[in-house]
Amino acid sequence: MTAEDRERPVIRVAVVDDEALVRSGLRLILGTAPDIEVVAECSGAFAVDTVLGSKADVVLLDIRMPDADGLSVLRQLRAAPASPAVAMLTTFDVQEYLAAALRAGAAGFLLKDTDPEQLVRAVRTLAQGGSVLDPAVTRAVIGGYLAAEAEATAAAAVEALTPREREVLTLLGEGLANPQIAERMGLAPSTVKDHVRAVLGKLGGLNRVQAAIVADRAGLVTSRPPIGGPR
Repeated sequence: MTAEDRERPVIRVAVVDDEALVRSGLRLILGTAPDIEVVAECSGAFAVDTVLGSKADVVLLDIRMPDADGLSVLRQLRAAPASPAVAMLTTFDVQEYLAAALRAGAAGFLLKDTDPEQLVRAVRTLAQGGSVLDPAVTRAVIGGYLAAEAEATAAAAVEALTPREREVLTLLGEGLANPQIAERMGLAPSTVKDHVRAVLGKLGGLNRVQAAIVADRAGLVTSRPPIGGPR
């Protein structure tokens, strides 16, 4: 264990999936990280009570389950006080599901077979308030969201941003959390928080993932880093 690992606070994770094999696999992978603890795992039928009772910081939630609607679980979790960050797990590109999850407040989208190292980075990014978009589902998310939203309106909103705000939007597009943005821009975290709030407001009250999609479509993100951003 490195000194950096010892300094990290423990991230509490809940895994919700109808397949026990998937749950145990994710627990095994995340258990290799010294700063991550899987505090709950369950199928969709017991998800809301189990997750909220576990006081998880991050939830990995299957987007479609036979015993519960993943989108309904997401909405209930996001409506709860001290709501955890929720990333949707998927094995397919169904635009209507992805777009609906985005509007319901999902903080990202991950494939169930995401590389273990990338999965750990993604959980750390989610815990810091960042967003995660697996490259394999990014195109479907962008297409599903912008097919239902006015792309021209989003483009006009980007044009109205100040140069500093566009820089912040670009870093949001890379999936960075506020502390990472502050480090990249050489600004105080409180200043970054104000800039992010202003950007999201000018874009029409979007959340971070929606803003990341707008940044991608606007051409601000020229290259997407590995899931979860820089280590």
